[in-house]
Parts: sequence; C-alpha cells; structure tokens
Amino acid sequence: MSDSETIERLRSIGWRGDRLPDGGLRLARVVAQHRAGYELHDGQTLFGAQPDGRYLKRGIDAGERPVVGDFVEVSDGKPPHIVNVLPRRTVLSRAAAGERYERQLIATNIDYVLVLTGLDGDFNPARIERYLSLTEDSGAQPVVLLSKLDTRDDADAQIAALRARLPADVPIHPLNGKDPASVALLARYLGPGDSAVLVGSSGAGKSTLTNTLLGTATMATAEVRSHDSRGRHTTTHRALLQLPSGGCMIDTPGMRELKLTGEENLDLFADIEALAEACRFADCGHGSEPGCAVQVALDNGELAPGRWRNYLKLHDEREEQAATLEARLRKQRGGRPIERPHGHRGQRERD
Repeated sequence: MSDSETIERLRSIGWRGDRLPDGGLRLARVVAQHRAGYELHDGQTLFGAQPDGRYLKRGIDAGERPVVGDFVEVSDGKPPHIVNVLPRRTVLSRAAAGERYERQLIATNIDYVLVLTGLDGDFNPARIERYLSLTEDSGAQPVVLLSKLDTRDDADAQIAALRARLPADVPIHPLNGKDPASVALLARYLGPGDSAVLVGSSGAGKSTLTNTLLGTATMATAEVRSHDSRGRHTTTHRALLQLPSGGCMIDTPGMRELKLTGEENLDLFADIEALAEACRFADCGHGSEPGCAVQVALDNGELAPGRWRNYLKLHDEREEQAATLEARLRKQRGGRPIERPHGHRGQRERD
C-alpha cells in the first residue's frame, strides 16, 4: 500500500498529517484501554495490542504511556506491541484523584471538547467553568452542549444567564440528545478528520447522545435518580468511536472529580483578572481594602457573586496544585529551583 493510500485510510480515524513517520512501522490509533491491554484501529482493522516493556516500568510518568486518542507505531507479533507514541498535537488532562500529585490524561489528538450538561438537576454553571478551565490549555476548542430542554420551563433564561457568564467564543448549543434532527448541529464538529471528546457528569446523557450520533443503540443507557438527576456510570471506560459523519468521538465515563493540574491560566476569568489588576494595591485581598475594583464591581452588579466565588475556588486550587507540582519537579531535579507556571504579583502600591 502506498503512503498516500495509508494516509487516506488513517484519516478515517482522525489522522491530520500529510506524511508518515520514518521507519515503516504499522500506524494505528488507540481506541480503548483495558487492564489486559489496548484496542487499536489502523483505519481498516480493529485489533488488540500490548505495550512495549518500557511503558510498564515502575516510576515512568503516566503521561508517557499510550492513552485513548494516541497515534502509535506498532511492531508485528503475537500479540502486536506498541513501540512508540507519536507526538500529541493536543492533550486534555486533569489531576488524578487522591493526595499524591499525578496528571491523568483524558484524551489526546482531539479538536473539540464537547461539555454536555443537562438542564435538569445536573445543571451547574460552576462545573461548566471548571471543565472549560481544564480545556483552555489542551489545544482543543470547548463546546458546551445543553441537554434535556424539556425538563425546565425557564430553559431560555438559564441559557441566557450561562451565555452572559462564559466567553463569547465558547459555543453553546441546546439540543435533544434523542432527536437526530436536533443533534445534526454537531456535524460541524464531527466531520471527516475531526476528533472530539465527550465529557460530562453521569446522567447528563452522554450515552444517549452517542447512540443518536452512531445511529444505533451501541452504548448502554440508564435512568437518572429523580432527586438529583445523577446517573450511574453506564460508560465504564474511554472509547474512541468512528461516526457515520466521518469524525471520531471519544466517549468518557462521568467524572465526579475534576481537579486542576496547576498549569491552567484561568483565561476564562480574564475579566476578573483585569478588575484585580485595577485595584489600588497589587496585594489587594479584595475584601475591605480601599480602592478595590473587585468590590466595586460586586456592589454595582458588574460581577456576579457566584462567579466571583467560583473564581476564588479555582484560583486557590490552581495555586495549591501548582505548588505541589513545583515540589514534585524540584525533587526530580535534585532540589534545583524551577520556574512556576504561575507567578505572584509583588506587594506594592500601583502608580
């Protein structure tokens, strides 16, 4: 098979390159990961594979191991082995749950992060902002999807309030995940060569939406609890699916904990950062200090209290995670200092 034919075949699973790596090894994409190994797809065939021994060494950074969305080079054998992970063009990650700092990769080589939230009891603008904060440094475009329109009489008001809260360049699409005509608007994000990851809490309707996009009841679905609109994990592992529209979508289990990594810029809150910069004192605590622009904005309604509280929560978490990351990297470097991803302003009065 010629290189051009191989590239065309790989495009059906999201390949973006115009040339193949040197070496002549078989290329494939990771579509699922299990305890027993990986499932790969080469654009024509789905097959199982094992990781090369170097990916199994203790102490290796988890981010170096193959994850769903990766393009990998595979050696022949029984079974085939993943011998190399190709450079990733985008990476969506979070800090893993628990006390020990560890970055957990959610998906790689994606173009869009589809954040699905129900307008029922699942609706939580602060959680949407958390998803967007995790997305902003991934290299992928976030897209907010709002399902279960029929559950609220005030859906239009809720959507308008969310629109005012989020940056103008973040698309927001209300939809009915069970209706193919409603879901058709996602075609712009799921065309040939496109890759998206679908995220959201359990019960938001990810599996229902996925089934509609696939045109078949492939993914298991379940009813949500009536008192809080939360659901069970019907999706148990990340899986990359080829869609009839030509694109690929990675479906994920509902994530109950979304910890920041410590490297986020929080550009989502650029307006609040600008207000803080306008304060009289650089070390303003934004409480009762004279000349506090943040308090003025809160008093006159320019800044919503809920959004301010969420910014503080995410900012403090980001700083705590950044300090933990710094300590880990310093240890790896034998105690040598490193540059923190986010610096602190000096304590001085502004001119």
